Amino acid sequence: MQEFQERYKVIGALFVLGGLVLLINLFVLQVVKSEYQDQAQSRTLTKRTLIPSRGIISDRHGRLIVVNEPAYELQIIYSEIPADMNVKEFCKLLGITEKEYSAALENVMSKPYFRKNLPIRLLGNIDPTDFSFFQEHLHEYPGFYPVIGNKRHYPFPHAAHVLGFLGEVNNEDIAEHPERFEIGDYRGMSGLENKYDSLLRGIKGMELLLKDNLGREIEPYLDGSLDTSAVNGKSLRTGLDIVLQAYGETLFANKRGSIVAIEPGTGEILTMLSSPSFDPNALSLGRLRNATYQMLLEDTASRPLFDRSLQAKYPPGSIFKPVLSLIALQEGTTYSNRPMTCTGEYVINARRGYVQKCRDHPKPINLPVALQYSCNSYFFQLIREIIDQFGTTRPEQGLNLLNDYLGRFGLGQKLGVDLMNEGTGFIPTPAFYENIYLPQGAQWRSTYILSLGIGQGELELTTLQMANLAAVLANRGYYITPHVVSGLEAEEKTTFEKHYVGVEEKHFEPVIDGMQRVIDSGTGFRAAVPGLEICGKTGTSQNPHGLDHSVFFGFAPKEDPKIAIAVFVENAGGGGTVAAPIAGLMMEMYLRGEIAKRRKYLEDYILDMNLQPNP
Repeated sequence: MQEFQERYKVIGALFVLGGLVLLINLFVLQVVKSEYQDQAQSRTLTKRTLIPSRGIISDRHGRLIVVNEPAYELQIIYSEIPADMNVKEFCKLLGITEKEYSAALENVMSKPYFRKNLPIRLLGNIDPTDFSFFQEHLHEYPGFYPVIGNKRHYPFPHAAHVLGFLGEVNNEDIAEHPERFEIGDYRGMSGLENKYDSLLRGIKGMELLLKDNLGREIEPYLDGSLDTSAVNGKSLRTGLDIVLQAYGETLFANKRGSIVAIEPGTGEILTMLSSPSFDPNALSLGRLRNATYQMLLEDTASRPLFDRSLQAKYPPGSIFKPVLSLIALQEGTTYSNRPMTCTGEYVINARRGYVQKCRDHPKPINLPVALQYSCNSYFFQLIREIIDQFGTTRPEQGLNLLNDYLGRFGLGQKLGVDLMNEGTGFIPTPAFYENIYLPQGAQWRSTYILSLGIGQGELELTTLQMANLAAVLANRGYYITPHVVSGLEAEEKTTFEKHYVGVEEKHFEPVIDGMQRVIDSGTGFRAAVPGLEICGKTGTSQNPHGLDHSVFFGFAPKEDPKIAIAVFVENAGGGGTVAAPIAGLMMEMYLRGEIAKRRKYLEDYILDMNLQPNP
């Protein structure tokens, strides 16, 4: 009897121990290892992400320039797709071929973030009718989940570089912002879409739905108590004038270069175009998007994805002369009524025959006349005196002083525009010249860098910087950080700081008078518009690889200016020939809303001009 009791105790202990093991395993499965619970829930619950509507973008007059359209997509959870699925009938429902289905499946499975038990986009841009028809048969195809999102649409097919486009996030994006992104999300890849992505994208919502034994969604889980609503993105108001932008792009057909126009009093960018360009709708989220992007990327001849307004850097040519004039006046190395003699050349060393060429023009009896006729000799002398004011053997001090002024004008640095990939241009320093001449056993002097005085040599600016210089002149001494976005819809405009350049206002008047002379009876006469007081300066940017570039900058009206503009046309020759008439037409269109009939000949002249290089 005692032996039986001992066996009973052993058996009981084994049962207790076994029960404990089962309880521990159950705890591990249900609490520690949550994937089993997740798998159970995935069979009874659907977690549906609610995509917020991305913020829209408008121009300065309230015209919508970026809006949303419904985008019909199909996601899959690969592990839920039955092996015996009728692929032929499935493809027929969606209006695709079996080959297209296989290719799409192979594509998603090749992605580095593909997981068999997580949803991933299989097809995008599905025809709305096919999408609706497929939803009626959804219960026949477990593992497939239709999703209605949105894609961008551009009512005006312009300003592609400024507005930007969307693209699918990658592993790096998700790792950097796990709270913001998940597989299959889109983000802004360029332009305003990139810069303001965090505002435009909004905040996702989520809802849980119960499923029956056939996988059909039947009702909200817990009456929707765990659901969260999506918060739509913020909408942006810009300073762009989309009609002016479109007109500029029309004028730039078959040409390469850029235009930037700024409202001087606010710093708002009215127009920013780079040519060649493309229709931004071509990079909206559709089935042909990837192929289109690849085609644009591989066009190395035209480089349509390259933003010439922000990234290209060019010698500004003679439009630099007004800036140099202001610095010389402020430093007291010259005066506005100073006459000079120009014989068609500037003599550096008569004994050795070192001269710099000038043009044949009337005598520059003062600074305004020198600007009117763009006398190179006059400005060779001005820069020489600025550089040598501390002594001819100490040119580095003069160049450092000059560069300090140029930095205050926003040159040699980013201006801080609210777009990506802004360039800095290039301002040569004393160290730059020492690296060139010291290895040759030479000490550089002011006469080595006279070409800077006429905007040539190593000096390089972006078109945005050129337009900003025009805004400094229009404002008589300051600029406001150029920006595209003026604020959020339904909110006050954002205010921006004024940047003063350190030149007294009194010095601007003779320079601006000279710029008005350029338009009225000088090299920029093709920019003149009857009844408008326009001030500007033409430039010819020397190009060692081919035909020179045509440059113009200016503003209008002379008093209380409303627009400051820079036009750069590659391989177009002198600034007065092409850039000046384009700028005049742009200013007339902005200030008057149309081109006068008597000036249509000029518009036709520009429209008929084809400056594309032969392939």
